[in-house]
Amino acid sequence: MIRIILLVLSSLIYTQITAQDDNLFNVNTIPLELRIKSNAVVRSDYTHINVIDYDKFVFTNKRIITVLNKEGDYKIGAFQHYDDNIKIQDLEVRIYNSLGKEIKKIKKNEFKDVSAVPGGTLYSDSRVKYLEYTPINYPYTVLFETEVVYNSTAFIPSWRPIEGFYISTENAEYKISNSSDISVKVKTSNFKDYNIKRLSDYHFIAKNLKSIEPESFSPDFSTYAPFLKAALTKFEMEGVKGVNNNWVDFGLWMNNNLINGTQELPQNVKNTIKQLTATANTDMEKAKIVYEYMQNKTRYVSVQVGIGGWKPMDAEDVDKLAYGDCKALTNYTQALLKEVGVTSYYTIIYGDNKLLDIDKYFSATQGNHAILCLPNNEDYVWLECTSKTSPFGYTANFTDDRDALIITPEGGKIVRTKTYHASENLQEIAANIFLDENGSVLGDIHIQSKGAQYGEHEGIQNKTIKEQELYYKDDFWNDLNNLEILKMAFSNDKDSIVFTEDVKVKISNYSSKAGNRILFQPNVFNKLTKTPARYKNRQLPFVIDRGFTDIDAYQIKYANQFEIEAIMEPVSIQNKFGSYTLSITTANNIITYKRKLILNKGSYSKEDYEKFRNFYLSVKKHDNSKIVFNLKPS
Repeated sequence: MIRIILLVLSSLIYTQITAQDDNLFNVNTIPLELRIKSNAVVRSDYTHINVIDYDKFVFTNKRIITVLNKEGDYKIGAFQHYDDNIKIQDLEVRIYNSLGKEIKKIKKNEFKDVSAVPGGTLYSDSRVKYLEYTPINYPYTVLFETEVVYNSTAFIPSWRPIEGFYISTENAEYKISNSSDISVKVKTSNFKDYNIKRLSDYHFIAKNLKSIEPESFSPDFSTYAPFLKAALTKFEMEGVKGVNNNWVDFGLWMNNNLINGTQELPQNVKNTIKQLTATANTDMEKAKIVYEYMQNKTRYVSVQVGIGGWKPMDAEDVDKLAYGDCKALTNYTQALLKEVGVTSYYTIIYGDNKLLDIDKYFSATQGNHAILCLPNNEDYVWLECTSKTSPFGYTANFTDDRDALIITPEGGKIVRTKTYHASENLQEIAANIFLDENGSVLGDIHIQSKGAQYGEHEGIQNKTIKEQELYYKDDFWNDLNNLEILKMAFSNDKDSIVFTEDVKVKISNYSSKAGNRILFQPNVFNKLTKTPARYKNRQLPFVIDRGFTDIDAYQIKYANQFEIEAIMEPVSIQNKFGSYTLSITTANNIITYKRKLILNKGSYSKEDYEKFRNFYLSVKKHDNSKIVFNLKPS
C-alpha cells in the first residue's frame, strides 16, 4: 500500500512539474514587464551542485529560455565544456515553437564538438559541445538539460541571475548540496537590490528580474548586477590538492605546486644572462636587460594544457622552443631574474581594457592572465611578458590600476597595479598650418603621446604604409574630408616611453565659403566629435576609467587675401569632471591657437551624468568654433 501511495505521489509531482514546464514553453505566458527591452527571457534556470568530496562534484542544470528575436540567439547558453577531468553524463536540447509545441530534439551526440580555445592556441586539452541551431521563426523556446561530473574542483560554477544586457529572468534557482566534510565558501553581490531570496546558506532563488539596458560610461556589469561566487576550502586541480582558506593559502599552493620546480635554466643561458648584466649597477638595470633579452628571444603562443591551464611550462622548454603563453613567459622571465639576483613575483590578474579586480575578499581561482611583479623600494614595477614591443614597466590599457594576486614564497598577497593619472596620459599636438586663398590647408603636425595614450598610438609604427594612411583618414582624423597624407615619420623612445609622430598633410577645401566670407575652424587636428548619449531617466552610475590630458598648440598662417572679421573669445571651464581652456591670439597674419582638455578619472552618481554630458557638449561646441575671414578686394 505504501509503495502504491508513493508511486501515486511521484506521478502527481511529475505531472505538476511537466505542467509547469509546458506553461513555460508558451510565449504568451511571459509577463509583459519581462519582455520590455529584452531579446530573450530565461523562463526557468535551475542549477544544482552536489559536492561529493574535495575532488568531485556533480553539476546539473535545467534551463528554459525563450528567444524573442535574432539578437537573442546567442543567449541560448546551450553548451558544455569538458576535458579529461570533466565528464558529460547527460546533454539534451528540445526546441519549442511560440505556442509551446515541440519541434526538434537534439541529443548529446548531435551537438557540435570543437576545441574550447581560439585558433591562435598551439594546443589544448579543453573542448566544448554546443548547440548549432538555425531558428525557423521567432520567438522560440529552448529546453537545455545537462549533468556533468567534475573531478577537478578548483572551479565551482558561479551564478548570474541576470545573465547580461537585454535578457530578463522569470525564475532562477541555485543550490549547493554538500555531502563532504569540506567547507564551501559563498559570496553574493547586489542581491538585496534585486530582492533575491536566500533559502539557506547555499540555496538562492530569484524571480521576475527585468532586463538591464547598457548605458554610456556605465561601470562593469558585475559591479551592479547580482552575482554569486563559490569555492571549496580544500580542492583538487587535476591531481594536485590545494588549500584555500584565504589568499595566503592559495598563493602558497600556487607557489609550491605550480611554480616550484619549473624554473631551471640551461647552463649556457645562465652564463649569458650573467654576462649581459655584469655591468648593471642596480636591480632595475639588470631587470631591464633581462626583459629585453626575453622579448628578443621569445614570442607569445597560447598553450592551454597542464593543471587547468594554470601551471606554467618549464623555463627550460620555453628557452628551447622560444615561445610560450603568458604563464610560461612570465615564469621564464622570473627564472632569468632569479639567476642575476633580482626578486620578482609571478602574478595573477585580469587582463582587459576594463578595470577588473581580483576580489581581495574572496580567495578562489580568479584571473585570466599572468604578469611579473618587481618590488622597487616601497612600490612595484610590472612587466607584461607576452609583448615583444612593450617598454620596460609599461602596463597601461590592459593590466593597469587593478587588484592583482602576487605569488610569494610566504603565500598570496593582493597588490594594486600602477595607476596612470590624467597628467601622465598625455597627448601633445603641435602644428604649423598654412591656410591658402582657396580655403585649403597644409599642415606639419608633431604628435607626442605618453602614458595610456602612448599605447593607443605606438602600434601604428608596425603597420604597412597603406594601413598607416587609413588609420589617419578613417580613425584619428575621420572628421576631415579631402585629407591627403603627404609624409609620415615615427619615433619610439622606449626608455622615456614617448611615441612621436611627424605627419605632413593637405586638406583641400577645408574652409567653407559664405559669399565674400571664409569660415575656418582653427582646431583642425583634435576636435571632440562624439558626445555621451542622452538619457531621459538614467539608471546607472558612470565611471571614467582613465583620465587624460590633451594639449594642442597651432601656429596658423593665413593668406594675404584674408582679413579677420570675427574671432572667438577665450574659454575657461573647470569642474569635477575636468577642465577645458582655449585661447587665440593674432599678429602679422599668424593665429596662435592653444587648447587644453583634461578629463579626470573617477566614479560618479547617475545624477551627475547630465552635468558631465553638458561638459562634453560645451567642449564640442568650442572645438567647432569658427574664425570668420573677409576676402580683401582684389
